[in-house]
Amino acid sequence: MKKGITRRWLVNGFGVIALLILVIELAVSFALRSYCYRDVEKILSDHACSHAELFSQYTADATFDFEQTARDFAESFTDKERFELQIVNDDGLVLLSSTGFMPSSVDAPEYAQAIGSQKKCAVWHGATSTGENVMAVSAVIENAKGECIGAVRYVTSLTLVDRRVMTWVGIVFILGIVIMVFIMLSSSYFVSSIVGPLKEIGETARGIAMGDFDARIDKKYDDEIGDLADTINYMAGEISRGEKMKNQFISSVSHELRTPLTAITGWSETMLESGDPEIVKKGLQVISREATRLSGIVEELLDFSRLQNGNFELKTVQMDLLAELEETVLLFRERAAREGLTLDYIENIYLPPIVGDPARLKQVFINVMDNAIKYSNPGGTIHVEARLFGSIIKIIISDNGVGISQEALPHVKERFFRANAARPGSGIGLALADEIVRLHGGTLDIRSEEGIGTTVTIRLPVPKTPAADGSSAH
Repeated sequence: MKKGITRRWLVNGFGVIALLILVIELAVSFALRSYCYRDVEKILSDHACSHAELFSQYTADATFDFEQTARDFAESFTDKERFELQIVNDDGLVLLSSTGFMPSSVDAPEYAQAIGSQKKCAVWHGATSTGENVMAVSAVIENAKGECIGAVRYVTSLTLVDRRVMTWVGIVFILGIVIMVFIMLSSSYFVSSIVGPLKEIGETARGIAMGDFDARIDKKYDDEIGDLADTINYMAGEISRGEKMKNQFISSVSHELRTPLTAITGWSETMLESGDPEIVKKGLQVISREATRLSGIVEELLDFSRLQNGNFELKTVQMDLLAELEETVLLFRERAAREGLTLDYIENIYLPPIVGDPARLKQVFINVMDNAIKYSNPGGTIHVEARLFGSIIKIIISDNGVGISQEALPHVKERFFRANAARPGSGIGLALADEIVRLHGGTLDIRSEEGIGTTVTIRLPVPKTPAADGSSAH
């Protein structure tokens, strides 16, 4: 990952910046060269034009001699160390030079351009036969009639100018390199500040995948990386909690299965060894009861498997909700009395029919009432009632048992969760009940206080138009 991110940064980030800096450096270098050349051109143009104008004044003299005047100009030229003064005739050929030597090139390429220009001045720069880079400016000399009779040409070497330009270009390139190094160092630190935590996150995630659910990431930055670290830590915590609940679930289910199996096995052996009809009768009763209990546990596990796989279905019909609720109360009344509890059921004369799955809703009532009995102490009371509130039917089942702690209450409807590990149960009953109610378009809410009791409220909608008898799957 580090190589991948670094490579992408070099190509997409630093590469683009380096290219941009290079383009800027080339543009600055070209601008510096152009500026220096224009400066030299202006100086040469000013000198050439002023001398051409002075030369033109001599043409009014009747004794004017072009070559003699040109020689006088060349001999009196005082700025020989900086420039070379040349006099060009009307054919564009150099007659003489202030150096006293004829130049290697005897023509002035810019002379024709100067004649055709409005300012009567033109510039040329290029290399001499010796390879020296020079610039020349020719200013046309006119006689009294306005005719072109030649030109004053100023020539200078551009070696020093080029050297100065190269110096500035070198400074610009060094500055660009310094900027790129600074960007590389600062960006490398920034990239490493991302790559390092990501590497740690990757290693921690692999550890979690290998089963180390206690692994956590140190949050070093309060940004998106920090948020990712918090998310991974939260995920690890949830996985760890889920894994613990799953192990508890397996242990609880194993215990729940072992109890009826042990009873069935024990009474089977007792019945085989004893010929007493009373013992056989009692044993058959125990075996039947425990087999029913075992069947219920297996059915609950099958329902949970269907819920996990998304194959949980309802067979809905138009049904009488009160009938299912009353059957559930009758089913638990004897058990409640046997365990020293009072089952208080407030009968409702009439509730409108709803569309639902009678078997599944009865399973919800059984689960909630079974929990109420399991988590109540002898002498307690379980209150059951059903009411109509507008288009909503509320089934309220409350107890004054041990209650649920505020820490555990938000998790009681989660799969595998058990609020009280000391009490029997698989930890999936409420999750199934909540899913069944949700599939009916209702809600299952739980309010509880530890040591005071628990109230479960099931809300189911009443259809506006009663459905016809029949069945359908959801």
